[in-house]
Amino acid sequence: MSSTEPSETPPLHDLLGPADIRELAAALGVRPTKQRGQNFVIDANTVRRIVRTAGVRADDVVVEVGPGLGSLTLALLEAAERVVAVEIDDVLATALPATIAARMPERADRFALVHSDAMHVTELPGPPPTALVANLPYNVAVPVLLTMLERFPSIERTLVMVQAEVADRLAARPGNKVYGVPSVKACWYADVKRAGAIGRNIFWPAPNVDSGLVSLVRRAEPVKTSASKEEVFAVVDAAFAQRRKTLRAALAGWAGSAPAAEAALVAAGISPQARGESLTVEEFARIAENKGVAA
Repeated sequence: MSSTEPSETPPLHDLLGPADIRELAAALGVRPTKQRGQNFVIDANTVRRIVRTAGVRADDVVVEVGPGLGSLTLALLEAAERVVAVEIDDVLATALPATIAARMPERADRFALVHSDAMHVTELPGPPPTALVANLPYNVAVPVLLTMLERFPSIERTLVMVQAEVADRLAARPGNKVYGVPSVKACWYADVKRAGAIGRNIFWPAPNVDSGLVSLVRRAEPVKTSASKEEVFAVVDAAFAQRRKTLRAALAGWAGSAPAAEAALVAAGISPQARGESLTVEEFARIAENKGVAA
């Protein structure tokens, strides 16, 4: 997007650019680490595009995971009622409130920082979050996303930037060759779709892979099933652990035996010769419901 393209909300502030990011990093002695999947966004147009694509509203409480130096955080604060950022890195977590106060002092009271690993966060300060918007570290993107959706059911809309390959997996439909565990588990919570591509040059350092945006809108109604999420996910994990095998064979360990797996599949109305990549989340739920059914 060019800076001259019209938008509904005119830019309110000077967001962080390449020089700002490098200056902040140098002042903090920060070098992005592969261990934590750190690639800092250095393009203001991109973060504003992410905020628009996420549909962030003036009354939203947005949770952001992995804010880094604050590029996306500032753009979210322009648009949202409140932003809660979850940051694991000690140096970055300490520095971010000061960056917000310096760059956007009139909105600093709408910002809160949680210094923690997102996988360990069970509550957030202030009102319940209504949206999740994040540039997720590539190495933990899927577990962090699924954990946040599970723990914070008030999150209605999510937009995450992840590795393009991960984006494809999350948004894949049954029958697609990359359809798998992330695809099914994400569908348990939300309607999932790809929402755009992101090039490498908007990051510092530039990653070796392209990125993609994934939109997740929480289901208006949960998957209708008498099985628990844990029971359904156990079937999903078993089916894709040996994805080239038929479900009769792949689910033998889960069911206790191949004949028991076949009985559950037949009772669920699913061919024992089918493979996991052809099933919807609702079909996996039916299999879970029929575990232990008599052959």
